[in-house]
Amino acid sequence: MTMNSFDNRAISAFTSKLSPAADICVGLTILSVVVLSVLGNGLVLVICYRRRRKMVGSELLCVNLAVVDFLSCICFYPLSIMSSFHHMWLGENITCVYYGLGCYTFGLCAMFTVAAISIIRYLKTCYSLVYAVWLEGANVQLVCCVIWLVATVWSSFPLLGWGEYVPEPYGLSCTIAWRGYHTSAKDAFYIICSFACFTMVPVLLIVVSQCRILYKLSRFSKSLSARGIRNNLKHTERRLSVMFFCISLGFVIAWAPYAVVSFLFIFHKENQYMAPEGFVFPALFAKSSHIYNPFIYFYFNKTFRRELRCLLLPLWPTLGGNRVSVHTATGHQHPIHIQLQDRARVQKRPFGLSRDPTLSKSKGKAVHSSGNPVPGRPVYTCWGSPSKKAPTILDNKVAMRLPVCLYMNSVSLFERLSSDRPKVWS
Repeated sequence: MTMNSFDNRAISAFTSKLSPAADICVGLTILSVVVLSVLGNGLVLVICYRRRRKMVGSELLCVNLAVVDFLSCICFYPLSIMSSFHHMWLGENITCVYYGLGCYTFGLCAMFTVAAISIIRYLKTCYSLVYAVWLEGANVQLVCCVIWLVATVWSSFPLLGWGEYVPEPYGLSCTIAWRGYHTSAKDAFYIICSFACFTMVPVLLIVVSQCRILYKLSRFSKSLSARGIRNNLKHTERRLSVMFFCISLGFVIAWAPYAVVSFLFIFHKENQYMAPEGFVFPALFAKSSHIYNPFIYFYFNKTFRRELRCLLLPLWPTLGGNRVSVHTATGHQHPIHIQLQDRARVQKRPFGLSRDPTLSKSKGKAVHSSGNPVPGRPVYTCWGSPSKKAPTILDNKVAMRLPVCLYMNSVSLFERLSSDRPKVWS
């Protein structure tokens, strides 16, 4: 084979086989995946860092999965996006090896992590008393380290001559040379092991574990009829199991089309047994697995929602719910207007200070419509003076009569109240 023919083949392999419009659509699709994945998994990592001292074993594996998705979109997918806009693979062989090695390593890490989550959930659900102590803390961290080590070692074999990284048939991505099955015995052994040991076995473990978990939950949900704490624990366990089931099922569904197409690609010696578009859609669909995990966490996990609300509260104060605003009028007697502002909630009846008959006569004096910042909302007026004398102890009856917002802000309120005038709560 001459040098010119080798160069022509290399140039054609790194050139896009799609139309220019299709290349731009592929680039925009991957860009959308990168943006959504970076935002979602970035929030997951920030929230997990905030509550790092309270995390349990299964959450450490979720963090590992979020790290895989986040780094994949940051380190590798931008190269595919730029290549799509240039209608050819940029950097040719060097960047192809970098992209293929990184994506295959992180893909194996994601698959092993989902398999570990499924197995640990299965052991905790079915054999909790036996494995409860072992499946926490340092042992889960050891599992994460083993996952990264095995994935890195196995994906590095093509650098040593066992397999190779080549452009995909449509020319805008790089992966394992699945057709290497026909070139040499070493490549055939690597391809078969990649499918049998590092694809089929983890998928079978995921499917079997999740099916056993669902069978266990459905079996005991009929037999348990207790109330109170047991019922709450059963509901929590079911919610966690459904969350991890969705994560596992989504991963398998996202990668199944790509695995099937790659597996069929092994047994065809022809240059093209399928149109280039037939490889594009499974590859793009597999990349969608980086997106939906954060949405699953925030939907099923109340802790993530609470931490997200606290994280976004400085940016959007309306996420905080009820707020108390204190308005001080100018004058000699300094009336203090305390108003309960409820976000997106309509009050069916006025919020009174007390049901005591002695207060019903002065109820009209305590609620004023003038000076109310928000029309239709009750304002509770407490007349005071600049005197510094204020009660320091609030008895139980007073606490029960006050609205919740008044009671929470009683310390700052009492500093403004006068001791020589009648009090509205007495």
